[in-house]
Amino acid sequence: MKNKYLFLDFDGVLHPSLCDSKKYLSNAPLLAGLLVEYSCQIIISSSWRFQYSLDEIKKMLPKAISMQIIGMTGDAYSGGNQRYNEIIFYLKANDKSLVDWKALDDSQNEFPLNCKNLIFCNHITGLGHKQLMELKKWLQN
Repeated sequence: MKNKYLFLDFDGVLHPSLCDSKKYLSNAPLLAGLLVEYSCQIIISSSWRFQYSLDEIKKMLPKAISMQIIGMTGDAYSGGNQRYNEIIFYLKANDKSLVDWKALDDSQNEFPLNCKNLIFCNHITGLGHKQLMELKKWLQN
């Protein structure tokens, strides 16, 4: 089985975009439940990477997620398809340009139109059943 890389956003994914800080990471247990059964290598693509270290982020998340985190994307990209290009730069810099990857993100406008690598989340609700099923299907293959 080839390695699968999941680029993980937080705001609009692991919790609704506009929520009280008490609800931060409220959807993380949903993702953790899936990752107990399936493994992938997780790279943090969230803007939280600019405020917290990798160790701090790992401590915030359920163990099923944190134990699969291998890194964070780098500097912010300025230009079109920002998140997508940050991911591509990460993959190239880590000699992983041909890996199987997905991004769990609510910023559709930061990816090319109809990007097959994007699992789009509604920013109002964040991660839900539809995205979990899409992620599960990908992880099973």
